[in-house]
Order: sequence, then C-alpha cells, then structure tokens
Amino acid sequence: MLFQVPEVLTPDELTQLTQTLTQAEFIDGKLTAGWHAKLVKHNQQLAKTVPEAASLKQQIKTALNRHPLFQIAVRPKTIHSILFSRYTAGMSYGLHVDNALMAGHRSDVSFTVFLSAPEEYSGGELVIAGPDDEQGYRLTAGSALVYPSTTLHRVDPVTQGERLVAVGWAQSWVRDAAQRELLFDLETARRSLFAKDGKTPEFDLLSKSMANLLRRWCD
Repeated sequence: MLFQVPEVLTPDELTQLTQTLTQAEFIDGKLTAGWHAKLVKHNQQLAKTVPEAASLKQQIKTALNRHPLFQIAVRPKTIHSILFSRYTAGMSYGLHVDNALMAGHRSDVSFTVFLSAPEEYSGGELVIAGPDDEQGYRLTAGSALVYPSTTLHRVDPVTQGERLVAVGWAQSWVRDAAQRELLFDLETARRSLFAKDGKTPEFDLLSKSMANLLRRWCD
C-alpha cells in the first residue's frame, strides 16, 4: 500500500531540523549503498560522526510513531536505518529496490520524509514503478510518502536547488502487505462507524474480528 502522510513534522520541528542539517557534514551516499546500488546512487548523506545525528533520527522516529495514519497503516514493530540525504543539481538515485534486511531488521515498508519545499528545487521526483506505469512525487515539506520496500523506485536528477529528505524503513508486526491493507480497511471502517453511531454491537464485532486477525497475523 502506497500513501501520503501529511504533516509528519510540525513547522517548528521542520525549521529546527533543516537548520541543523544546513550546517552539518554530508558524505558520499555510495558509502551506505549495496554493491549494485552504488552504481546508480549519486547523492550525499549525513555523516554518522555528526554529533546531532542520533537526535535528528529520533525526531523522525518520534514524529512517525505519534502519527495515527502511519501507525494504523504500517503497524511498525521497529523504525530503523534512518538516513538524511541531500541532492544538489545533477544528483540522482537510479532505479533500485531496497535491501530486504538492514541493521538486523526486515524492511517491509519504506518512507521518505520531505524536508525541502517543492518550490526550493526542480526535478528530484521520487518515482515509484508499478506493474505498467510510474508515478512521481514531490510532497510538501514535513510530509512523507510511504511505500512497499518491495517496489522498484528512483529519484530523478535534481536540476536546480537542493532536495533534502529523511529516508528510512519499518519492520511491521504484520509481514504480509495484503494483510496490513485489510487491517487498515477494517480499522478505517471501525473508526468511521464509532464516529457515527458510537459503541454499537456492529462496532464490537468489527473490533473482535480485528483483534483476532491481528493475533493470527502478528509476526
């Protein structure tokens, strides 16, 4: 399931984070790429030695963990391997698929949190490849795109300005993407029913089914 998550970061959080990154050291992005991804990865990433790196990653993790849409759609067991990437004119990341395992965790779901406003750069679309088409995304600063880690995707060349993003991965409690989507649909219907009619017998049955499916599918 691919979806947008609006306002992951508050304006104050976004300002603080981008100001810190503006003054931080970035290194060649190839250093964190797999052997085949190195061939197509042309960007920069925040150096691990930057003193604020751990706290910046925690900011992203905290913001995603408090966002209800991300929680009910992804059901994250752990959010891991967060990287801050910078693209200036001429930089890109060619077509690739994310590694299945990172830092001892499975990558079920990928996410990109956009830190630069779309008017601050040209090009640089995050393009997700589907079975018979492609879709490009340039979201507002502070918003995130969430997509299956199984997909082929790329970042088109930036032609002007600077594209700054945070990328990361989540291992879900529910390994199967189709099962996660079913749970998301049921949760959406359950909440809608509660908002309309309160705690009804139908709401209780949906709640029972959701809880029991989660017990069955939880990994």
